[in-house]
Order: sequence, then structure tokens, then C-alpha cells
Amino acid sequence: MKLTTSVALGLAVVGAQAHYTFPKSYTNGAVSAEWETIRMTENRYSHGPVTDVTSSAMTCYEISPGTRAAKIVPITAGSNFTFTVDTSISHPGPLHFYLAKVPAGQTAATFDGKGAVWFKIYQDGPSGLGTSSITWPSAGKAEVSVQIPKCVANGDYLLRVEHIALHSAGSVGGAQLYISCAQISVTGGTGTLNTGSLVSFPGAYKATDPGILFQLYWPTPTSYINPGPAPVKC
Repeated sequence: MKLTTSVALGLAVVGAQAHYTFPKSYTNGAVSAEWETIRMTENRYSHGPVTDVTSSAMTCYEISPGTRAAKIVPITAGSNFTFTVDTSISHPGPLHFYLAKVPAGQTAATFDGKGAVWFKIYQDGPSGLGTSSITWPSAGKAEVSVQIPKCVANGDYLLRVEHIALHSAGSVGGAQLYISCAQISVTGGTGTLNTGSLVSFPGAYKATDPGILFQLYWPTPTSYINPGPAPVKC
């Protein structure tokens, strides 16, 4: 059976609407333009996910290596940073935020985020485990926020948001990762944070990690283990 052009386009639109990007930031009382403070991602039009956790797209999902945003956002440690979601988080799964300190001699606009430089500052988990009504805190959200730890060192960072959709994660390669990186410059931090072991993207996750390869529906899950390191604490 052949699809008409209008039907095919309609299906493409429906598929894109089921997926999402993180194109804008909200901090210091102002909303940015699209991709002004967030590095433009490869899925800016398709809204499609990363499904290969060994892919270089796992770093910041940039449209091409080295693509930078126009601006670096100044933010005070202890304040919240918000990513807007286009259009909303429409799949079940955990939300993670990571930071990477920019090395000396570079800025948040020039750093590529490669290597073991990332530490997790937030993760969430489901409620209703063991029942048929498992829910996730980020479900349906049109924006997601994280507090920049008060104890981080001052300087430029990449702030990486990651949502892992688990609705098709029952087989290897089925998990869908939606990723963006913001460029920020932190002041007011105490510099006392112990980040522990840093991780790299790609590298932090394996396709068979229990938080990546996960049967959401049957048998009914009674536990969930977030992939990657535990969030740091001040």
C-alpha cells in the first residue's frame, strides 16, 4: 500500500510530536531564544532520540562536533537552571542532570565535553513500582529545572540534561535518550564539592545496564536502578 504525501507528512509530524528537544533556557528571570544558550542538537527538527549509548552523540547530541551556542549563561551557585521542553516529555523514564567543569584555557563555548569530566547532580525515579500505575516525576513536563549545587567551584561548565524514555527499552537499543547541553558560568560557589569519580559520554553507560535495558510493562517491575554514578551532594 502506498501512502499519499499528505498522509506520510502527517505520520512524520505525529512521530515528531511524540519526541522532544530542550531548546531554550530560563534563568535569572529571562527566557532565551531557541539554541541561544543551548547547543543546537542533531534532532532539532526530527526530535528523534539517541539510541546507541556508545555514540559520540551521547556527549551533547550536537548538530555537528564543536557546534556552540551563541551565549554563556551567568548563574549563581544554589540557583535553579531551567530547560524548556519542545513540546513536552511524553514518554516514561528518568531525568538526569550532569555538570562538566571547563578546563583552564577554554570556555563553555569552546569545550567539547569529551573525556572523564562529568558528574551527576540530579536523578529521579518512579513511583508505583510493583503496580500497573508506574509514574515518573517528569511526565508531561514542558520545562525541567535543576539546582546548581552551592558547593561547586566557580567557573564555566557544560550542563547536560538527559531524559531516558523506557517505553521500548525491553530490548537492547530500545531505550531513547533525549539530550542537550547548556553553556553556563557559575559564581558564588564554595568550591568544596567532592565530585568523586568522573564519567565520560559516551562511556558512562552500557546498552545492558539495568537502567537502560529495562522491561517497563511486563513482568511488572519492582525496582529501577538509574544508570551512571550517584548524584553528588554538598
